[in-house]
Amino acid sequence: PRSKMKIVGLSIVRTGSDVQDPVLLTMACDLSSYGFFQRQSVKEMLTFLAKTFSKRTNPGQRQSITHEGYVVHCYVRSDGLGGTVISDLEYPARVAFVLLTQMLDEFSQVVGDSWKTATVAESVSFPPIEGYLEKYQDPAAADKVTKIQKDLDETTQILHKTIDSVLQRGEKLDNLVEKSDDLSRQSKMFYKSAKKTNSCCVIS
Repeated sequence: PRSKMKIVGLSIVRTGSDVQDPVLLTMACDLSSYGFFQRQSVKEMLTFLAKTFSKRTNPGQRQSITHEGYVVHCYVRSDGLGGTVISDLEYPARVAFVLLTQMLDEFSQVVGDSWKTATVAESVSFPPIEGYLEKYQDPAAADKVTKIQKDLDETTQILHKTIDSVLQRGEKLDNLVEKSDDLSRQSKMFYKSAKKTNSCCVIS
């Protein structure tokens, strides 16, 4: 059996009042547990989830949103730079947020302020994101790094939410999927058929 994967995707986004939807600055995915033909659809779905939930995360807020076998951990800093870790249900939220804090700090050190005006998806190069994806796959190893940050536990409130509590009243994920420009027709069909079998995002 394939080993259970922990993190499927990382992304860094720009949020703010000057953009209608968050701009995906850079992302990294580990799609090795999916069939070759599913990978593009899964990547598009990860992009969609990252943008949909970052948009609904207030500056300074950390929230973990559970969706069909995935958890989307979102953090948006007060300056509007945000990130998501999309993981399986077992992955510890505390470690995901330590990863996000470190990754966003390094990102702003490396790229300076140039991200603040980016409008094109995946237009900011940040090679270290691949290293974060690899290093944090094993939360126990990563946990050694985070021992120092134990105090994060006490000081940081992580909101655990369901998808319905994040969406505005009357919003339905299915409608957002239908309207999304991030998802090709094929991915929308993939989402629907997976939803029927309830296997979209189950990491086997």
